[in-house]
Amino acid sequence: MGFVKEFKEFAFKGNVLDLAVGVIIGGAFGKIVSSLVEDVITPLLLNPALKAAGAENISKLSWNGVTYGNFLSAVISFLCIAMVLFWLIKGANKVIKKDEVAPAGPTEDQKLLMEIRDLLKSKNNI
Repeated sequence: MGFVKEFKEFAFKGNVLDLAVGVIIGGAFGKIVSSLVEDVITPLLLNPALKAAGAENISKLSWNGVTYGNFLSAVISFLCIAMVLFWLIKGANKVIKKDEVAPAGPTEDQKLLMEIRDLLKSKNNI
């Protein structure tokens, strides 16, 4: 098998294309979540809470040259993003929730086979 043909089969498999689409959509979705956290949640909720606690410049906190404030800021940002993703996924799951379909009854073929089975059982019991 030639190199070009082998590469073509690899590159155009469904899994590779699905993965590429997933990565692109994931990047775009990441921008939406980041914007929601940075532009909506942080100004409305986080900044007032930090001001009330007297830590509005949390990222500038340091001790002996160790800027632990940046770490705390990153942890708080992560927790905010995780909470927003949790809310979005929970809401999406409620919207997408599929109604459970009741199993269909036996088909005509299955009914016929069950009758044959029952007849054979009754003949064997005689």
